[in-house]
Formats: sequence, structure tokens, C-alpha cells
Amino acid sequence: MLILTANEVRQALPMHECIAAMKQAYAALSGGAAEVPLRSRLTVAPHEGLSILMPAFVDGASAQEQALAVKLVSLFNKNPARGLPLINAVVLAFDPETGALQAILEGAAVTAIRTGAGCGAATDVLARPDARTVAVFGAGVQARTQLAAACEVRDIETAWVYSPNAEQAAAFITEMAGVGRIPKDLRAAASPQEAAANADIISTATTSPTPVFAAADVRPGTHINAAGSYTADAIEVPSELVARAHVTVDSRSATQAESGEIAMTLQQGLLAADNIHEIGAVLNGQAPGRSSAEQITFFKSVGVAVQDAMAARVAVANAHKLGIGTQVAW
Repeated sequence: MLILTANEVRQALPMHECIAAMKQAYAALSGGAAEVPLRSRLTVAPHEGLSILMPAFVDGASAQEQALAVKLVSLFNKNPARGLPLINAVVLAFDPETGALQAILEGAAVTAIRTGAGCGAATDVLARPDARTVAVFGAGVQARTQLAAACEVRDIETAWVYSPNAEQAAAFITEMAGVGRIPKDLRAAASPQEAAANADIISTATTSPTPVFAAADVRPGTHINAAGSYTADAIEVPSELVARAHVTVDSRSATQAESGEIAMTLQQGLLAADNIHEIGAVLNGQAPGRSSAEQITFFKSVGVAVQDAMAARVAVANAHKLGIGTQVAW
């Protein structure tokens, strides 16, 4: 049985491979080739914490194309103020033929990479082919993978970063400029308006309960990824913008229960449920994608367990090829 640390997960799960795996995961989910029970949520109210259990099985033509995994992820809102990660997680990967435990993976790294890759998959499908600028809202771990994913699927020339914490934004730029396919031209935006108004692609990765930019700041043809908020009473993207966008989600059932952007816009009567499409259905040719260069496209991700299962499958296979990780008797 293999154990992969966070650094080993990062080595074994390159962004371009994870984006391809997320497309497979989304297509399987929307195509009925995945078994994904409702996630179990455990509230740890005294510590502003939430623990979530996420199992999934992804079917395929052979065992090599199948994936079986369970993730346990905890989000404790007080942790950043303590100098601790917001997210702690573990992924258990099983042999889909026998159910035997194959690997234990540090789950926060898996979550960060697969969340960015999931939005990267949507960006590849929905963003204009000539998109050259990105704006990232947030300067944490998730924001880093959001930027990396966008740059993996489009030839990005300039990226804007907005965070109310200027020191965090500066550290983000120092660390990320010129890494891989990320351009050296990273700029700290002085305001949300400056970031949004200059972007062909916008990605939000914050814990803000209220919109992080105004609808009027977004120009026609922009693609938006919203991946930060994960409760039905929190929104990063204004409802009026969601209402006039082409709306796609990772999971219709999950986003209607867990996404403020979707739930609130539906409750306000600004969006019809029939106008919400799963990105997997778009990939499968069962739902429309972008219809014009001027259309605003919006993708909401709350995270689904098929992503973790497919990401774990890729990471474990690559770890064996690279000879990394720790083998232990079980």
C-alpha cells in the first residue's frame, strides 16, 4: 500500500494530466457512468468547522479506466488566523476490482489541484479561443491552481490578482510569475473593478459570502469560474451576472443544494433550472457550450467526488512510474 505526501501528490499529478482526468470525470458523471452517493456533512460548530465524506466509483471499459476512492475533507474557518491550512483532507484510493486499499494520499493537495483542473476543463470548453488575460480573486492555495489551470488551456499573456490583503497578493505574484505556462506578467490589481474589467477569464477562489466584483465590471465574452464559496448562503459572483450568463455546473443536484450563486439566483426567479447545464453534458455533446464571442459563460464548481477518484487514479499510477511515495505493509 502506497502513501503519498502533499509534495509527492504535486509531483504525481501534473495539471495538464489532471485537466484531462477531470474531463473524463465530468463526462462519466453526466453520462451515468459514475456512482456518487450524497456526501455526508458533519458540522463542528464550536470551531467553525465542517467535515465532509465523499465516496465515488467511476466506471470504465476496463479496470485500468475505473476509479474507486473516498475523500474525507475538513474546512475549519478559524485555521488561517492560526497560521494553519483552511483545508485538511485525506483520499483513500481502492482497487476497483477487489476493493483492496491501494493508496493514501494527502488530500488537500489533491483537492487544490483537482479543483483548479476542474475549472481548467470548463475553461477549455467554454472560454473564447483567443482569451489572453486572466483575473484571479484570492491569493491562497486554490487561487494558485486556478491560475495554473487557466494558463494550461489558453495562451495567457497577462494575469491580474486581486486580494484585499496586499501582502498576500505580492507574495502570490513573486511565487507564481513565470512558473510553467504562467506568464511573467502578473499584476496586482488595485481594485476588484480593475481585475475584472481587464480579464477574458475570471476565476474566484475566496471564502467571501458576498460578491467579490460587480456585474458591471465584466465585459462581454468573459468566461467566469466560481470555485470558492461552498454554501447555499454565500456567493462570490453577483446574481444578476449569473442570470444573464450561459450557466454550467459540475453537478446540478450538488450546486442547487450547496452553491449560493445557483440557489439564490433560482430563488430570486432570475434563473430557470432548465438553463443550468452540467459541464459533463457539454463534453458529451448533450448540452450547448458557448454560442457566440460576446456571450458570458459561467461555471460553478462545488466539487464532486468523481474528481477525487479520477485524480487519485492518475496520481497513484504516476507515482509508481516515478518511484515516489512510501510503501507500507497493510
